[in-house]
Amino acid sequence: MKSTRIAADVRLILWPAVVLAAAAFFPGGATADEPKGRDPGAIPRLSRDDLLTYRGPGGAMAPVKDREGWLERRKEILAGMQAVMGRLPGAEKRCPPDMKVEEETDCGSYVRRLITYASEPGSRVPAYLLIPKSVLRGDGARAPAVLCLHGTDNVVGHGTVVGIGGKANRAYASELAERGYVTLAPNYPLLAKYQPDLKALGWESGTLKAVWDNMRGLDLLETLPYVKPGGFGAIGHSLGGHNSVYTAVFDDRIRAVVSSCGLDSFLDYYGGDPKVWQPEKGWTQTRYMPRLADYRGRLAEIPFDFSELIGALAPRPVLIVAPVGDSNFRADSVDRVVAAARPVFALYGRPGNLQVEHPEGGHDFPPAMREAAYQLFDATLR
Repeated sequence: MKSTRIAADVRLILWPAVVLAAAAFFPGGATADEPKGRDPGAIPRLSRDDLLTYRGPGGAMAPVKDREGWLERRKEILAGMQAVMGRLPGAEKRCPPDMKVEEETDCGSYVRRLITYASEPGSRVPAYLLIPKSVLRGDGARAPAVLCLHGTDNVVGHGTVVGIGGKANRAYASELAERGYVTLAPNYPLLAKYQPDLKALGWESGTLKAVWDNMRGLDLLETLPYVKPGGFGAIGHSLGGHNSVYTAVFDDRIRAVVSSCGLDSFLDYYGGDPKVWQPEKGWTQTRYMPRLADYRGRLAEIPFDFSELIGALAPRPVLIVAPVGDSNFRADSVDRVVAAARPVFALYGRPGNLQVEHPEGGHDFPPAMREAAYQLFDATLR
């Protein structure tokens, strides 16, 4: 697939679609600050289960018969995301990454650096950068890089994925560095010591701020002389699992995606319990997407869902780990998400690029599943 820096041209390519879609999803000028009931005249969202249908000329429903038709459908998925998350910025928020090293630790086969980088004017992201010593010799050697996104942890945050905090089965950034990958682990906004003022910075959701921070992290990786060019991996557990999916939908420099315990359909989240859709609960928290609280009692109208997001990753290799006993995200719902998305991968002739595994156990990322993830990166990035 030809690489396209979506963030760079979103204002030129996607913004007209976003405006039209947002008008449909928030009819009559309603916003997250002014929740409104559904306007009977609003354009209904497309099916979250049948992804091979799109709005053709004049808004008429049409079957997706080729990749061009799918790309029209994909535009509407991105528009739906931004109707909830806010608009993905363009050049107006870009600035030099200005990486600063705060501390350095020798970890044997690799070096761990605690850094900060500028993701936008007025906001610096704390991150761990792990670099195999084999590419620090100054002989021009380069290694592929993986974005490692952490789960919910309000004490050490991104430290969990580099082995800090003692949480089992979470140190995938360290394990990948030991296998020869450069890994970058940014902290998620509003967790642990990273507390950006989202409102002052102009963000409508913590989710999109995180996506932007991640994309700017990829910009930083592209500047490093020991990072192999040509694309990256993304891996995450729980919060990091959906964070990796969101980021990869917006940025196709990510060539392979691993999501552990990170998703199910919004319709199935905690069995559709309306209490978890109250403001500042579950998905509606400030660090996620507050606007989703407006859809309480009408979840079917949320203008995007994970079936569509996974479809939007096609044809890139995707591994979804969904333990059978996960109490956060239902394994049977994940199967429905994958079933809906798989026809898009088939459209590209790559149905096998979408994999789902159901290990025994609960909300965890067991060793065998991490090994499967690392092998996926080996096959794709090396």
